[in-house]
Amino acid sequence: MGPATGPQRQFPSGAEYAEALQHTQLCFRHPELKGARPELSKLGLPRAISGAFASVFSLTSAVSGRRYAIKCFTRHVPDQERRYQAISSRLARLDPAELSQPWNLGFEYLPSAISVGRDRYPVLKMEWAEAVTLSSWLDDNHAHRFAVDRMADRFEALTRDLAAHEIAHGDLQHGNLLVAGDDTLRLVDYDGMYVPALAGMGSTERGHRNYQSPMRGNDDFGAALDRFSAWVIFLSLKAIASDPALWNRLHEPSGEFLLLTEDDFKNPGGSTRLQTLLAHPDRTVSGLADQVQSLAFQPLDVLPPLALAVPKQRIAVTTSAASARGAAAAAPGTGGLPGWMTGHVSPQAAPTPTAPSDTAPDGFRTRTSLDVATAVLCPLMLIATVLMVVAGFSASPIERGVPALAAVALTTFARSRRAERTQARAALAKLTNELDQLDDPVKAAEKLHKDRAKFDAAEAKRTAAFPRAQDKLTALYHAELKEAEKRKVRKQRDIDREIDGLAEELRRALAKALTDKQSAYVRGQLGRRLIAQSPPTGIGPKLASRLAAEGIRTAADFTGYRPVQNTHYNSTGAVLVLSSGRVIDVHGIGEAKAIALDVWRKHLVASAEARQPTSLSASERQPIEQGVARRRAQLTAWRKDVESETDALRVKARKQMEDGQERLTRENSLAGDQARQQRQDFSRRTVALQQNSALHGTLSDSVEAAKLRQHGLSFVCYLRFLYIGH
Repeated sequence: MGPATGPQRQFPSGAEYAEALQHTQLCFRHPELKGARPELSKLGLPRAISGAFASVFSLTSAVSGRRYAIKCFTRHVPDQERRYQAISSRLARLDPAELSQPWNLGFEYLPSAISVGRDRYPVLKMEWAEAVTLSSWLDDNHAHRFAVDRMADRFEALTRDLAAHEIAHGDLQHGNLLVAGDDTLRLVDYDGMYVPALAGMGSTERGHRNYQSPMRGNDDFGAALDRFSAWVIFLSLKAIASDPALWNRLHEPSGEFLLLTEDDFKNPGGSTRLQTLLAHPDRTVSGLADQVQSLAFQPLDVLPPLALAVPKQRIAVTTSAASARGAAAAAPGTGGLPGWMTGHVSPQAAPTPTAPSDTAPDGFRTRTSLDVATAVLCPLMLIATVLMVVAGFSASPIERGVPALAAVALTTFARSRRAERTQARAALAKLTNELDQLDDPVKAAEKLHKDRAKFDAAEAKRTAAFPRAQDKLTALYHAELKEAEKRKVRKQRDIDREIDGLAEELRRALAKALTDKQSAYVRGQLGRRLIAQSPPTGIGPKLASRLAAEGIRTAADFTGYRPVQNTHYNSTGAVLVLSSGRVIDVHGIGEAKAIALDVWRKHLVASAEARQPTSLSASERQPIEQGVARRRAQLTAWRKDVESETDALRVKARKQMEDGQERLTRENSLAGDQARQQRQDFSRRTVALQQNSALHGTLSDSVEAAKLRQHGLSFVCYLRFLYIGH
C-alpha cells in the first residue's frame, strides 16, 4: 500500500473519507492524528465541510487535546505538494510582530497521511480557528456602525500585510475571512495562494465568482490577484458602516455574497445593487462604488491596491473626480458611450486630449479699406434708392432697386473677402474631416462588449471542459484497468479450475491405466486357452476345426453369442460375436453349443480376473504423473503470463492516460497563452476606446464651437462690425 499520487490517481469522495475517519486509530500514522476524535454529525458520522476540491473535517488530538481542521482532497491538483510547501515556507517566515493581526493560521502538508481502502492520500493539517465567517459576523453586528467601520480598517490592514510580503490569497471572500472573538480577522483556505516562489505557475482556481473581476482568467496569478476582491469587500464594509440598513436591503439571507454579486460587475448599468450604492448620499459609499465599477473591466495587474482608498480624505477627492467624470459623460461632447461602458475604463489610462490648434477668430477684427468704402457707399446707395422712389423717378421698380441691390452685393462681396470667413470655413472643414475619420465610440464600445462576452463564454466553456476532459481520461483509464482486471480474473479462474482438476485427472488416468493393464492381462490369459486343447462340453475336434477356420481359436477370439431364429427349420440357432464385433454363423454351432462356448469363456474370464494385477508399478505410474506435472507447470506458467499480460495492459493504459493528460495540459496551456494575449488585446482596445472617446468628444465640442464662431461671422454681424467696429 503506497501513497496515492500522480495525475491518474482517483481521489476518494467526502463520504469515503468520512467512513475512514470513523477509525482514526487505523487510518492515520501521524502521532497527533492517530486516534483523534472527529466531530460527528447527527447521524454519528464525521462531519464534513465540502468544497470543490476537498472536504474538511474537525479532529481533536487524543495526544495534545488540540483541535485541527483536516483537509482531505477529493480531486487532483497539479503540483499540489510543491505549492503547499512553497506557501507553508513563506508563511512560516512571517514575523507575527510585523502583522496587523494574527490572521496567519499555521498548517502542515502531510503527503501520505490517511488510508482509504488500500491506498494512502495526502491531507492538510491546519490550526482550528474559533471564529465565525465575515457574513455571519455581519448578520449579528451590521447595526454597530463603529464596529463595522473598524472591521473595514482591519481588513484593509490585512491586505496591506499581504501586499507588503508579495502574497495574494487568491480567493478573498466572506467564507475565507473569519472573525475571532476579539474582532480580529483570520484568513483560511490557502489552496489558491500566490507567493513569490510560485511565480510563473498558473492558478489552480478562479475564486468565488461573486468577488472576482470579470477580467480574471486562469493565467492571472501574481501579487495583484486580490485587488479587485479587496475593493469589493472594503466597499461593502464601508457602505454598511455608513448605512447599516444596506445589509438587509442588498444582502440576501444565507447569500453567497455581501452586497454585490457577479452580475453586478458584469452588467453595472442594469444592476440595482450597484446603482443603489452609486446613488448613495454618502460620498464615501458612492465614491467607492464608482471605483469598483471602474475597476471591473480593467486587467488585474493594473488595478490600484486598496491602500489607495485611505485616508478618507482621498475618497472625497476620488468622489469629486468621479462626479466630474460622470458630468463629462453626460455632456454632449463625450462621444455618447453606452451605459455599460461608463466607468469601465480607467480615467488615468488615457492622456488629456489637447484642443485643436486650428481655431478661427470669434468675430471680425480690424476694418480694411474695402470695409471703409463699403461702409460709406452702402448708405449712399440706399439713400439713392429712397430718393428715386420719393421723387417718382420714371423707372421700373427693378431699376429703382438697383442701388439697394448694389449695396447688398457690395456688402456681401466685402464680407466674403474677410480673412476670418476663410479661416472659419477651413477650420470647420478640417475638424469635421478629423471627426469623420474617427470610429464611432458607441459602435466600437458595443463591438468590444460583444467580443468580450463571446470570449468570456468561450473561456468559461474551455475552462469547464478541461477538468471534464481530464476526468474523462481518468475514468477511461480506470475502466480499462477494471476490464483488464476482469479479464485476468476470468482467465486465472479458468486456469485455477484446471489446476484444481489435475488431481482428479491424475486419479482417472491412473485408474484407466490400471483398467487397461487388467484388461490386457485378462485378454492375455484368454488368448492362451485354445479351444482345441481344452474344448468346452459338446465341442469336438471337428467343431473346433470349424471354429478355427472362422477365426475362433482361443477364448479371446469371441465375446459371446446371439440367438437367431432359423426360419428354414423352424428352430432357434445362434451366431458367435467376434472380438471385432462381427458376427459369424458356424455350421454345427447351435444355441446349446453357443451357450456352452459362452459359459466356458466366462469361466476363464472369472478365473483370469481373480488373478489380475490390482495396482500399477512405479514405472507405470511415472509417465502418467510426469504428464500431469507437465500440465500443472504449463497451467502455472499460463497463469503468470496472464498476470504479465494484465500488467502490460495496465502500463499501456497508464501511458495512454498520461499521454492524454500531457496533450490536454499542453493544449490548455497553449489556449491559456492565447487567452492571455486576447485579454491583453482587450485591454489595449479598452484604452484605445477611451482615448478615441475622449478625442471624439473634444473634436465634437470643437466642431460645435467652430459652428458657433461661424454664426459670429454672419451678414448681420458684419454690418454691425462695419458701423460699430465689433
